[in-house]
Amino acid sequence: MIGDGEEAARAKGVHLTILKAGSESEIDGAFAALAQLHAGAIVVHADPYFTIRRDQLVALVGRHAVPAIYYFREFAAVGGLISLWVEPWRRVSPGRHLVGKILDGAKPADLPVQQPTTFELVINLKTAKALGLAVPQALLARADEVIE
Repeated sequence: MIGDGEEAARAKGVHLTILKAGSESEIDGAFAALAQLHAGAIVVHADPYFTIRRDQLVALVGRHAVPAIYYFREFAAVGGLISLWVEPWRRVSPGRHLVGKILDGAKPADLPVQQPTTFELVINLKTAKALGLAVPQALLARADEVIE
């Protein structure tokens, strides 16, 4: 998924910096780097390590006043700006549906390609106001949930 983001950014002429963090000190270092880079926004990757630290991450993002998008609605529920969940994530993520079939002997080339069919967009307007962001009405109209 990171490669897709890099490719999309390159196509749009946008500079994308990828910061990795797998420990408490690396998270703090990543946020220090964000400040030095004057990052305009961040995307928090869907990762169990980040999910169990969602309160910490949302607090750090708020402290640094950087707009952020997350993969799971739980982030928006605790103060994250936006979450965008894609339905097949749970079916194709490691340890799930397709991996199980491969472990049972299926050849990956024989498995069907799965396209997203359901998206869930959650916008936290309270966080948007705190960041001084105006959320376009068209985006609010597309949201599945707006937290006020």
